[in-house]
Amino acid sequence: MVQDDEVFEFAVEPTLAVEPWHVLIVDDEPAVHEVTRLVLGNFRFEDRPLRFHNAYSAEEARALLRATPDLAVVLLDVVMESDQAGLELVKFIRDEINNHFVRIVLRTGQPGQAPEHEVITNYDINDYKDKTELTAQKLRTMMYATLRAYRDVMQIERNRQGLERVIAASAHIFSHQKSHEFASAVLAQLGNVVGLARGALYCKPVERQTDDGEDLLVAAATGDYSGFINQPVDTALPQRIVDSVHRAFERKENLFAEDHYVLHFTDSHSTESLLYVGETPRLRDVDFKLVQLFCTNVSIAFENLHLNHELFESQLEMVYLLAGAAETRSRETANHVRRVGLISELLGLAAGMDEQEAAMLRFAAPLHDIGKIGIPDAILNKPGPHTPEEALVMRTHAELGAQMLAASRRPLMQLAAQVAREHHENWDGSGYPRALKGEQIGMAGRIVALADVYDALGSNRCYKKAWSTEEVQGFIRGQSGRKFDPSLVELLFARWDEAEDIRSRLPD
Repeated sequence: MVQDDEVFEFAVEPTLAVEPWHVLIVDDEPAVHEVTRLVLGNFRFEDRPLRFHNAYSAEEARALLRATPDLAVVLLDVVMESDQAGLELVKFIRDEINNHFVRIVLRTGQPGQAPEHEVITNYDINDYKDKTELTAQKLRTMMYATLRAYRDVMQIERNRQGLERVIAASAHIFSHQKSHEFASAVLAQLGNVVGLARGALYCKPVERQTDDGEDLLVAAATGDYSGFINQPVDTALPQRIVDSVHRAFERKENLFAEDHYVLHFTDSHSTESLLYVGETPRLRDVDFKLVQLFCTNVSIAFENLHLNHELFESQLEMVYLLAGAAETRSRETANHVRRVGLISELLGLAAGMDEQEAAMLRFAAPLHDIGKIGIPDAILNKPGPHTPEEALVMRTHAELGAQMLAASRRPLMQLAAQVAREHHENWDGSGYPRALKGEQIGMAGRIVALADVYDALGSNRCYKKAWSTEEVQGFIRGQSGRKFDPSLVELLFARWDEAEDIRSRLPD
């Protein structure tokens, strides 16, 4: 929220500073500087004036060139502290500081020292003038032509740099798979594409609580707008921007005003819209095209984000259906596998997994008992203890489930196969199917083994009643270092209340 003593003012009128064209005069004769400034003092090109920088030697010019990278034109004398000082400065500009944009006009009063055909052939200059032929009109004509060439070269360069920024920004956006990360990434990268001095807003439609329809809320913001997060657009922003936002939202189109613009995106189901507002001076043509290109890429990324989410949700639903089918056959509830997944994610994060790894474990863990599908009902749901022969058949579900899942090349299914195979291995090597010991058991298998037993002990089963909290804790503590990884046991006890909250939210 914005504090009472904070002041935030929106620009009422666009303020466009007129940037001059920077011109460097390099000549050892002060009179040449004075005449040039006199003739071109009121000169304007595209309504922009000239700003002169003066150097009276090549050495002075080197310092100015390093300090002023946005020079448009260099008016350069050939003979100064040496006969070749001007030509050596040309090589310095092009080769040493790698400035290929500034237009270099060579002016000489001694053409014999630097013949025109040799200089034009061997040096990267843009014009060659004899000082004796440079009348006031010709000097102005030369400046028009030179600045026009500089403008065109820089337009091409801005296009190139802009395209690079769009490509880089788009790649960054495509890497984000969560909606809130996507919104923040677009806000940040939009600033990289065209520059947003004051920041930007992300406005999201939300349903009204009192009647039908939607309100627009500031869901994310950068820069000066950060204080408006979670505030209604209608009360947080000035009226002209509110009008633009609503107009863009209602028309489902981008809107460009004098001092701000609104970019609109909608998913394929028209269930969500993203509105980005930037308060900025009028966009140049090149920036307008860059924003259009950026909008196209963001629209594609936004659509792909939703398609990926839908595909993932479909796959996840299938995982839960398969896992639930296995649990239903053994007369256990489908919520058991969901709880095991969530508790496994909790332990995975506590054990040092990153969010992506822990999320993968959450989705793989529910398939730990998928192999039960291949176990006969008479053995699977036998209310009493198994005979030695039945126990051997029952134990095959671990390897059977792993074989079923390992047929897929998907990383999620490969992880699920590992979990299915290892979740009955014991820390002391007494488990099955391979009698793995200690860290021979993968971290995922160790985590799911603990999560599965913890949840099963506290739940009713066909062969037992749910244990009390004290009984569950006593058993797990007693099996630390035997059945379970001791470090994971400690992590579970440290997060016992969180695990219990998961169980209470998904009861049988």
